[in-house]
Amino acid sequence: MNSKKTPIVVVALGGNAISREFEEGNIYQQFANTRRSLLGVSELIEAGIGVVITHGNGPQVGNALIRVEEARHLVPPIPLGVLVADTEGGMGYMIEQSLENILHRKNMHRHVLTIVTQVVVDKNDPSILDPTKFVGPFYKESDVEEIVRQRGWVLKKDANRGWRRVVPSPKPLRIVERNIIRDLVGRDVVVVACGGGGIPVYVEEDGTYEGVDGVIDKDRASAVLALDICAEQLCILTAVDKVALNFGTPEQKELDTFSLGEAKKYLAEGHFPPGSMGPKIEAAVQFLEGGGKKVLITSVERFSSAWRGETGTVITK
Repeated sequence: MNSKKTPIVVVALGGNAISREFEEGNIYQQFANTRRSLLGVSELIEAGIGVVITHGNGPQVGNALIRVEEARHLVPPIPLGVLVADTEGGMGYMIEQSLENILHRKNMHRHVLTIVTQVVVDKNDPSILDPTKFVGPFYKESDVEEIVRQRGWVLKKDANRGWRRVVPSPKPLRIVERNIIRDLVGRDVVVVACGGGGIPVYVEEDGTYEGVDGVIDKDRASAVLALDICAEQLCILTAVDKVALNFGTPEQKELDTFSLGEAKKYLAEGHFPPGSMGPKIEAAVQFLEGGGKKVLITSVERFSSAWRGETGTVITK
């Protein structure tokens, strides 16, 4: 347990924190984006708050899948679950080094540690039976039958852009390493965990773990992690400063704050689409219903201001 009773905050970095749209996404850009995204996090650490950082990995794992496909004739392919673990390690290294350097310049000497995280899912989750999460490159329709026959994948048409592989995206139930993470935060260690949503695993009848070739939504995993380590607050950093109703229409209305009940009402009314704000609000609902106190949603760039109450959207019970 957290022996010092330090308040714990889980900060979920959005995909734009490390790889940004319209950039090539090379490693130099990723490091630069990572450093910028952690300035606000360093202020929480300065304030004596226990911080756990989660992050997305969509572009990175997509690139890794392309490398696997291009090199199939040279080396054995790597399954998706292992690629998630690979990106957890590589991106965790970028976050560790960038944050340690920021803290060093502030004369704060704190350890930052990445934990390659396993996340338990239900082996009978509906998404395992009917995968819907698009990953990897596009394929021609004429190649689909052969790919399915050779590799046993499920491929579906992604709008009008072509055919892509779809994989399970089961709901996270608990974090395998939750007790270790909670203990480390109590020892003033900043932990990076659940990168890319973590590695999905299910529990066999004998109690052992088995990997699932799929991905977990990062925001849902962050909510489960926050509850598992008794965090008081969940901060979800994304591409917009505030949550809005009727987003992208003339009736768009930005919200400073709303309640758990209103969040569920807005979800039911369809204000938050599944491909954008929907999973973030669903994660907020899960965290608050599970005992969390507050959720802050804002942009990576405005996190410091939002933490001070100057912008962002706060959701409470």
